[in-house]
Amino acid sequence: MKISKIKAYEILASGGYPTVEVEVTLDNGFTGIASVPYGASAGSHEATVLNDEDQSRYGGKGVLKAINNIKNEIFPAIKDLDVEDQIGLDKKMCELDGTPNKARLGGNAILAVSLAVARAVANAKQIPLYRYIIDTYNTGVDLNKLPNPMIVVIEGGKHADDTTDLQEFCISAIGEGRVSENIRKAIESYHQLKKVLKENKLSTNVGNEGAFAPNGIPDNEAPFKFIVEAIKRAGYEPGKDLGISIDAAASEFYEDGKYNLKVENRSLTPDELLAYYESWLQKYPIATLEDMFFEDDWDSWVKFLPIASKYNVPHIADDLTVTNVERLQKAIDLKAASAILIKLNQIGTLTETVQCCMLANKNGFMTTTSHRGGGETNDTAMVDVAVAVGSRFVKVGPTRGERVSKYNRLMQIESEILGE
Repeated sequence: MKISKIKAYEILASGGYPTVEVEVTLDNGFTGIASVPYGASAGSHEATVLNDEDQSRYGGKGVLKAINNIKNEIFPAIKDLDVEDQIGLDKKMCELDGTPNKARLGGNAILAVSLAVARAVANAKQIPLYRYIIDTYNTGVDLNKLPNPMIVVIEGGKHADDTTDLQEFCISAIGEGRVSENIRKAIESYHQLKKVLKENKLSTNVGNEGAFAPNGIPDNEAPFKFIVEAIKRAGYEPGKDLGISIDAAASEFYEDGKYNLKVENRSLTPDELLAYYESWLQKYPIATLEDMFFEDDWDSWVKFLPIASKYNVPHIADDLTVTNVERLQKAIDLKAASAILIKLNQIGTLTETVQCCMLANKNGFMTTTSHRGGGETNDTAMVDVAVAVGSRFVKVGPTRGERVSKYNRLMQIESEILGE
Protein backbone atom coordinates (compact mmCIF):
# COMPACT_ATOMS: atom_id res chain seq x y z
CA MET A 1 0.00 0.00 0.00
CA LYS A 2 1.18 3.48 -0.88
CA ILE A 3 -0.19 6.99 -0.46
CA SER A 4 -2.04 8.35 -3.45
CA LYS A 5 -3.13 11.68 -1.95
CA ILE A 6 -2.70 13.86 1.14
CA LYS A 7 -5.05 16.69 2.03
CA ALA A 8 -3.92 19.06 4.78
CA TYR A 9 -5.91 22.00 6.13
CA GLU A 10 -6.53 24.20 9.17
CA ILE A 11 -9.22 23.33 11.70
CA LEU A 12 -10.01 25.11 14.96
CA ALA A 13 -8.79 23.54 18.20
CA SER A 14 -10.50 24.03 21.55
CA GLY A 15 -8.45 27.13 22.37
CA GLY A 16 -9.95 28.95 19.38
CA TYR A 17 -6.74 28.90 17.34
CA PRO A 18 -5.98 26.72 14.31
CA THR A 19 -4.26 23.38 14.22
CA VAL A 20 -3.47 20.88 11.48
CA GLU A 21 -5.76 18.15 10.20
CA VAL A 22 -4.65 15.67 7.55
CA GLU A 23 -6.52 13.19 5.36
CA VAL A 24 -4.40 10.46 3.79
CA THR A 25 -5.79 8.40 0.91
CA LEU A 26 -4.10 5.12 0.02
CA ASP A 27 -3.85 3.69 -3.48
CA ASN A 28 -6.51 1.12 -2.54
CA GLY A 29 -9.00 3.87 -1.67
CA PHE A 30 -8.86 3.61 2.13
CA THR A 31 -8.44 6.85 4.05
CA GLY A 32 -7.29 7.99 7.45
CA ILE A 33 -7.90 11.36 9.12
CA ALA A 34 -5.98 12.80 12.07
CA SER A 35 -5.73 16.16 13.82
CA VAL A 36 -3.17 17.26 16.39
CA PRO A 37 -3.45 19.38 19.54
CA TYR A 38 -1.25 22.09 21.03
CA GLY A 39 -0.54 22.90 24.68
CA ALA A 40 -1.12 26.13 26.64
CA SER A 41 1.49 25.02 29.15
CA ALA A 42 4.28 23.46 27.09
CA GLY A 43 7.70 22.27 28.20
CA SER A 44 10.64 24.02 26.56
CA HIS A 45 12.06 20.70 25.33
CA GLU A 46 8.98 19.72 23.30
CA ALA A 47 8.75 19.29 19.53
CA THR A 48 7.96 22.56 17.75
CA VAL A 49 4.41 23.59 16.98
CA LEU A 50 5.10 25.48 13.76
CA ASN A 51 3.04 28.68 13.60
CA ASP A 52 2.99 31.22 10.78
CA GLU A 53 3.91 34.27 12.91
CA ASP A 54 1.74 36.26 10.47
CA GLN A 55 0.02 38.80 12.71
CA SER A 56 -2.69 39.44 10.12
CA ARG A 57 -4.11 35.91 10.68
CA TYR A 58 -5.11 34.50 14.07
CA GLY A 59 -2.62 36.75 15.86
CA GLY A 60 0.28 34.88 14.27
CA LYS A 61 -0.98 31.43 15.28
CA GLY A 62 -2.08 30.19 11.87
CA VAL A 63 -0.57 26.91 10.64
CA LEU A 64 -0.41 27.45 6.88
CA LYS A 65 3.39 26.98 6.89
CA ALA A 66 2.98 23.53 8.42
CA ILE A 67 0.29 22.69 5.86
CA ASN A 68 2.48 23.82 2.96
CA ASN A 69 5.32 21.70 4.35
CA ILE A 70 3.02 18.65 4.27
CA LYS A 71 2.00 19.30 0.68
CA ASN A 72 5.31 20.44 -0.77
CA GLU A 73 7.92 18.48 1.21
CA ILE A 74 6.49 15.62 3.25
CA PHE A 75 4.12 14.16 0.65
CA PRO A 76 6.71 14.02 -2.19
CA ALA A 77 9.22 12.40 0.20
CA ILE A 78 6.93 9.61 1.46
CA LYS A 79 4.48 8.93 -1.39
CA ASP A 80 6.51 6.01 -2.75
CA LEU A 81 7.10 4.38 0.66
CA ASP A 82 5.29 1.25 1.83
CA VAL A 83 2.83 2.65 4.39
CA GLU A 84 2.83 -0.63 6.31
CA ASP A 85 6.36 0.30 7.38
CA GLN A 86 5.20 2.92 9.90
CA ILE A 87 8.58 2.95 11.63
CA GLY A 88 10.43 3.63 8.35
CA LEU A 89 7.94 6.27 7.28
CA ASP A 90 8.18 8.15 10.60
CA LYS A 91 11.98 7.95 10.47
CA LYS A 92 11.97 9.35 6.93
CA MET A 93 9.94 12.40 8.05
CA CYS A 94 12.30 13.03 10.98
CA GLU A 95 15.33 12.83 8.67
CA LEU A 96 13.64 15.15 6.18
CA ASP A 97 13.10 17.71 8.93
CA GLY A 98 16.70 17.40 10.09
CA THR A 99 16.37 19.29 13.39
CA PRO A 100 16.36 17.85 16.93
CA ASN A 101 12.92 19.30 17.73
CA LYS A 102 11.17 19.23 14.33
CA ALA A 103 11.49 23.00 14.05
CA ARG A 104 11.85 23.11 10.26
CA LEU A 105 8.77 21.21 9.09
CA GLY A 106 6.87 21.40 12.38
CA GLY A 107 6.06 18.67 14.87
CA ASN A 108 2.40 19.45 14.18
CA ALA A 109 2.85 18.74 10.45
CA ILE A 110 4.80 15.50 10.97
CA LEU A 111 2.52 14.10 13.68
CA ALA A 112 -0.67 14.75 11.70
CA VAL A 113 0.73 12.77 8.77
CA SER A 114 2.10 10.01 11.03
CA LEU A 115 -1.28 9.44 12.69
CA ALA A 116 -3.33 9.79 9.50
CA VAL A 117 -1.19 7.12 7.80
CA ALA A 118 -1.63 4.80 10.80
CA ARG A 119 -5.39 5.29 10.68
CA ALA A 120 -5.51 4.67 6.92
CA VAL A 121 -3.57 1.41 7.23
CA ALA A 122 -5.70 0.30 10.20
CA ASN A 123 -8.82 1.05 8.16
CA ALA A 124 -7.44 -0.88 5.18
CA LYS A 125 -6.77 -3.86 7.45
CA GLN A 126 -10.18 -3.39 9.05
CA ILE A 127 -8.75 -3.36 12.56
CA PRO A 128 -9.01 -0.70 15.31
CA LEU A 129 -6.12 1.73 15.72
CA TYR A 130 -5.04 0.23 19.06
CA ARG A 131 -4.75 -3.21 17.46
CA TYR A 132 -2.69 -1.73 14.60
CA ILE A 133 -0.31 -0.16 17.16
CA ILE A 134 0.00 -3.40 19.17
CA ASP A 135 0.79 -5.38 16.00
CA THR A 136 3.15 -2.81 14.45
CA TYR A 137 5.30 -2.32 17.55
CA ASN A 138 4.83 -5.71 19.25
CA THR A 139 3.85 -4.01 22.50
CA GLY A 140 2.69 -7.26 24.09
CA VAL A 141 0.05 -5.44 26.11
CA ASP A 142 -2.63 -7.22 28.17
CA LEU A 143 -5.98 -5.99 26.88
CA ASN A 144 -7.72 -7.36 29.97
CA LYS A 145 -6.45 -4.33 31.91
CA LEU A 146 -7.42 -1.04 30.32
CA PRO A 147 -6.33 2.44 31.44
CA ASN A 148 -8.41 4.06 34.16
CA PRO A 149 -9.67 7.66 34.03
CA MET A 150 -7.68 10.51 35.58
CA ILE A 151 -10.28 13.25 35.36
CA VAL A 152 -9.17 16.87 35.76
CA VAL A 153 -11.67 18.50 38.15
CA ILE A 154 -9.96 21.71 39.36
CA GLU A 155 -7.52 23.64 37.21
CA GLY A 156 -5.27 26.61 37.77
CA GLY A 157 -1.82 27.74 36.66
CA LYS A 158 -1.77 28.54 32.95
CA HIS A 159 -5.08 26.75 32.37
CA ALA A 160 -7.22 29.21 34.35
CA ASP A 161 -6.93 32.74 35.74
CA ASP A 162 -6.94 33.76 39.41
CA THR A 163 -7.04 30.31 40.93
CA THR A 164 -4.48 27.79 42.29
CA ASP A 165 -0.76 27.97 41.53
CA LEU A 166 -0.85 24.26 40.76
CA GLN A 167 -2.16 23.49 37.29
CA GLU A 168 -4.43 20.50 37.87
CA PHE A 169 -6.17 18.52 40.57
CA CYS A 170 -7.68 15.28 39.27
CA ILE A 171 -9.93 12.49 40.48
CA SER A 172 -8.28 9.20 39.53
CA ALA A 173 -10.00 5.83 39.61
CA ILE A 174 -7.81 3.45 41.63
CA GLY A 175 -10.32 0.69 42.32
CA GLU A 176 -10.82 -2.42 40.22
CA GLY A 177 -13.79 -2.98 37.96
CA ARG A 178 -14.91 -1.88 34.54
CA VAL A 179 -13.54 1.31 33.04
CA SER A 180 -17.05 2.55 32.23
CA GLU A 181 -18.00 2.17 35.91
CA ASN A 182 -14.83 3.93 37.04
CA ILE A 183 -15.55 6.82 34.68
CA ARG A 184 -19.05 7.02 36.15
CA LYS A 185 -17.74 7.14 39.74
CA ALA A 186 -15.24 9.90 38.94
CA ILE A 187 -17.79 11.97 37.00
CA GLU A 188 -20.38 11.62 39.77
CA SER A 189 -17.76 12.94 42.20
CA TYR A 190 -17.03 15.83 39.81
CA HIS A 191 -20.73 16.80 39.90
CA GLN A 192 -20.70 16.68 43.71
CA LEU A 193 -17.63 18.93 43.66
CA LYS A 194 -19.70 21.66 42.03
CA LYS A 195 -22.01 21.66 45.06
CA VAL A 196 -19.06 21.70 47.47
CA LEU A 197 -17.50 24.70 45.71
CA LYS A 198 -20.82 26.58 45.73
CA GLU A 199 -21.24 25.95 49.45
CA ASN A 200 -17.78 27.44 49.96
CA LYS A 201 -18.88 30.50 47.96
CA LEU A 202 -16.45 29.78 45.13
CA SER A 203 -17.26 30.14 41.44
CA THR A 204 -17.91 27.07 39.32
CA ASN A 205 -16.64 28.60 36.09
CA VAL A 206 -14.60 26.18 34.01
CA GLY A 207 -11.09 26.50 32.56
CA ASN A 208 -9.40 25.25 29.37
CA GLU A 209 -10.12 21.60 30.11
CA GLY A 210 -13.73 21.81 31.26
CA ALA A 211 -12.73 21.51 34.93
CA PHE A 212 -13.70 24.00 37.61
CA ALA A 213 -11.52 27.10 37.94
CA PRO A 214 -12.67 28.64 41.23
CA ASN A 215 -11.57 32.25 41.68
CA GLY A 216 -10.52 33.39 45.14
CA ILE A 217 -9.43 29.96 46.37
CA PRO A 218 -7.83 30.49 49.82
CA ASP A 219 -4.68 28.39 49.28
CA ASN A 220 -3.25 25.54 47.23
CA GLU A 221 -4.32 22.94 49.79
CA ALA A 222 -8.04 23.77 49.71
CA PRO A 223 -8.79 21.69 46.56
CA PHE A 224 -7.80 18.51 48.42
CA LYS A 225 -10.43 19.14 51.09
CA PHE A 226 -13.09 19.94 48.51
CA ILE A 227 -12.34 16.86 46.40
CA VAL A 228 -12.27 14.47 49.38
CA GLU A 229 -15.66 15.81 50.43
CA ALA A 230 -17.03 15.45 46.89
CA ILE A 231 -15.87 11.83 46.63
CA LYS A 232 -17.54 11.00 49.94
CA ARG A 233 -20.77 12.71 48.93
CA ALA A 234 -20.83 10.69 45.73
CA GLY A 235 -20.80 7.56 47.90
CA TYR A 236 -17.21 6.44 47.34
CA GLU A 237 -14.22 5.92 49.57
CA PRO A 238 -11.26 8.29 49.09
CA GLY A 239 -8.06 6.26 48.78
CA LYS A 240 -9.88 3.06 47.89
CA ASP A 241 -12.27 3.77 45.00
CA LEU A 242 -10.92 7.14 43.94
CA GLY A 243 -7.75 9.09 44.68
CA ILE A 244 -6.43 12.58 43.95
CA SER A 245 -3.80 13.25 41.28
CA ILE A 246 -1.93 16.54 41.11
CA ASP A 247 -0.08 18.20 38.25
CA ALA A 248 1.87 21.09 39.74
CA ALA A 249 3.39 22.20 36.40
CA ALA A 250 6.02 23.74 38.69
CA SER A 251 8.02 25.16 35.76
CA GLU A 252 5.26 27.77 35.49
CA PHE A 253 5.87 29.18 38.98
CA TYR A 254 9.64 28.73 39.12
CA GLU A 255 11.98 31.70 38.81
CA ASP A 256 15.65 32.15 39.69
CA GLY A 257 15.88 29.12 41.97
CA LYS A 258 12.64 29.86 43.85
CA TYR A 259 9.06 28.60 43.58
CA ASN A 260 6.62 31.50 43.79
CA LEU A 261 3.17 30.66 45.16
CA LYS A 262 1.12 33.75 44.33
CA VAL A 263 -2.08 32.45 45.93
CA GLU A 264 -0.30 32.25 49.28
CA ASN A 265 2.06 35.18 48.66
CA ARG A 266 5.05 32.95 49.40
CA SER A 267 8.36 32.18 47.72
CA LEU A 268 9.86 28.79 48.61
CA THR A 269 13.26 27.20 48.12
CA PRO A 270 13.26 23.71 46.54
CA ASP A 271 13.70 22.11 49.99
CA GLU A 272 10.83 24.16 51.44
CA LEU A 273 8.62 23.15 48.52
CA LEU A 274 9.54 19.51 49.08
CA ALA A 275 8.43 19.74 52.73
CA TYR A 276 5.25 21.56 51.62
CA TYR A 277 4.39 18.64 49.33
CA GLU A 278 5.21 15.99 51.92
CA SER A 279 2.68 17.52 54.31
CA TRP A 280 0.00 16.79 51.68
CA LEU A 281 1.20 13.21 51.22
CA GLN A 282 0.71 12.70 54.96
CA LYS A 283 -2.87 13.98 54.94
CA TYR A 284 -4.62 13.18 51.65
CA PRO A 285 -5.39 10.13 49.45
CA ILE A 286 -2.94 11.12 46.72
CA ALA A 287 -2.80 8.66 43.80
CA THR A 288 -0.13 10.35 41.65
CA LEU A 289 2.06 13.45 41.56
CA GLU A 290 3.24 15.17 38.38
CA ASP A 291 5.84 17.83 37.58
CA MET A 292 6.25 18.90 41.20
CA PHE A 293 9.51 20.70 40.32
CA PHE A 294 10.93 22.81 37.47
CA GLU A 295 11.72 20.91 34.25
CA ASP A 296 15.50 21.31 34.66
CA ASP A 297 15.70 21.15 38.47
CA TRP A 298 17.00 17.57 38.29
CA ASP A 299 18.44 17.70 41.83
CA SER A 300 15.05 18.34 43.40
CA TRP A 301 13.43 15.59 41.31
CA VAL A 302 16.06 13.13 42.51
CA LYS A 303 15.69 14.25 46.14
CA PHE A 304 11.89 14.03 46.04
CA LEU A 305 11.51 10.56 44.51
CA PRO A 306 12.34 8.59 47.71
CA ILE A 307 9.77 10.69 49.59
CA ALA A 308 7.01 10.09 47.03
CA SER A 309 7.97 6.40 46.94
CA LYS A 310 7.74 6.17 50.74
CA TYR A 311 4.01 6.91 50.34
CA ASN A 312 3.73 4.57 47.31
CA VAL A 313 2.87 7.53 45.09
CA PRO A 314 4.28 7.60 41.53
CA HIS A 315 5.99 10.88 40.57
CA ILE A 316 5.12 11.48 36.92
CA ALA A 317 7.53 13.38 34.69
CA ASP A 318 5.99 15.55 31.97
CA ASP A 319 7.93 18.75 31.23
CA LEU A 320 11.03 16.92 32.52
CA THR A 321 10.83 14.16 29.89
CA VAL A 322 8.41 15.45 27.15
CA THR A 323 7.79 11.96 25.70
CA ASN A 324 11.45 11.95 24.66
CA VAL A 325 13.49 8.73 24.88
CA GLU A 326 16.75 10.54 25.68
CA ARG A 327 15.26 12.60 28.51
CA LEU A 328 13.39 9.57 29.83
CA GLN A 329 16.65 7.59 29.87
CA LYS A 330 18.27 10.39 31.89
CA ALA A 331 15.36 10.29 34.37
CA ILE A 332 15.78 6.51 34.67
CA ASP A 333 19.55 6.75 35.15
CA LEU A 334 19.31 9.51 37.78
CA LYS A 335 16.27 7.96 39.51
CA ALA A 336 14.48 11.28 39.05
CA ALA A 337 10.93 9.92 38.54
CA SER A 338 8.93 6.71 38.58
CA ALA A 339 6.37 7.43 35.87
CA ILE A 340 6.00 9.42 32.66
CA LEU A 341 3.24 11.43 31.01
CA ILE A 342 2.75 10.66 27.34
CA LYS A 343 1.64 13.33 24.85
CA LEU A 344 2.02 12.54 21.16
CA ASN A 345 2.61 16.11 20.09
CA GLN A 346 5.52 16.53 22.52
CA ILE A 347 7.69 14.30 20.34
CA GLY A 348 5.89 14.41 16.98
CA THR A 349 5.51 10.87 15.56
CA LEU A 350 3.57 7.77 16.52
CA THR A 351 6.76 5.66 16.44
CA GLU A 352 8.74 7.87 18.84
CA THR A 353 5.76 8.00 21.20
CA VAL A 354 5.41 4.21 21.35
CA GLN A 355 9.18 3.75 21.68
CA CYS A 356 9.15 6.07 24.68
CA CYS A 357 6.32 4.05 26.25
CA MET A 358 8.18 0.79 25.63
CA LEU A 359 11.32 2.16 27.32
CA ALA A 360 9.17 3.25 30.27
CA ASN A 361 7.51 -0.17 30.54
CA LYS A 362 10.86 -1.96 30.35
CA ASN A 363 12.15 0.08 33.30
CA GLY A 364 9.06 -0.24 35.48
CA PHE A 365 7.85 3.32 34.82
CA MET A 366 4.09 3.78 34.85
CA THR A 367 2.71 5.62 31.80
CA THR A 368 -0.24 8.02 31.76
CA THR A 369 -1.43 9.22 28.36
CA SER A 370 -2.72 12.78 28.35
CA HIS A 371 -4.68 15.38 26.42
CA ARG A 372 -3.38 18.93 25.90
CA GLY A 373 -4.87 21.75 27.91
CA GLY A 374 -4.72 24.66 25.49
CA GLY A 375 -5.83 23.39 22.10
CA GLU A 376 -7.37 19.93 21.98
CA THR A 377 -9.30 18.41 19.06
CA ASN A 378 -11.93 15.67 18.77
CA ASP A 379 -9.26 13.20 17.61
CA THR A 380 -9.09 10.19 19.95
CA ALA A 381 -5.80 8.59 18.84
CA MET A 382 -4.27 9.23 22.28
CA VAL A 383 -6.75 6.75 23.79
CA ASP A 384 -5.84 4.01 21.31
CA VAL A 385 -2.17 4.66 22.12
CA ALA A 386 -2.91 4.43 25.86
CA VAL A 387 -4.64 1.07 25.39
CA ALA A 388 -1.93 -0.25 23.04
CA VAL A 389 0.97 0.53 25.41
CA GLY A 390 -0.78 -0.45 28.65
CA SER A 391 -1.01 3.00 30.26
CA ARG A 392 -2.30 3.05 33.83
CA PHE A 393 -4.37 6.18 33.29
CA VAL A 394 -5.85 8.38 30.59
CA LYS A 395 -5.82 12.01 31.73
CA VAL A 396 -8.52 14.25 30.26
CA GLY A 397 -10.95 16.94 31.45
CA PRO A 398 -14.52 16.06 32.46
CA THR A 399 -16.63 18.19 30.11
CA ARG A 400 -16.59 19.76 26.60
CA GLY A 401 -16.82 17.72 23.44
CA GLU A 402 -13.11 17.48 22.69
CA ARG A 403 -12.54 16.05 26.19
CA VAL A 404 -15.44 13.62 26.57
CA SER A 405 -14.72 12.19 23.09
CA LYS A 406 -11.68 10.55 24.73
CA TYR A 407 -13.67 8.87 27.51
CA ASN A 408 -16.32 7.82 25.01
CA ARG A 409 -13.61 6.19 22.89
CA LEU A 410 -12.20 4.40 25.95
CA MET A 411 -15.63 3.00 26.81
CA GLN A 412 -16.15 2.00 23.17
CA ILE A 413 -12.85 0.07 23.20
CA GLU A 414 -13.84 -1.68 26.42
CA SER A 415 -17.14 -2.71 24.87
CA GLU A 416 -15.34 -3.94 21.74
CA ILE A 417 -12.86 -6.03 23.72
CA LEU A 418 -15.63 -7.57 25.81
CA GLY A 419 -17.53 -8.41 22.64
CA GLU A 420 -20.63 -6.43 23.61
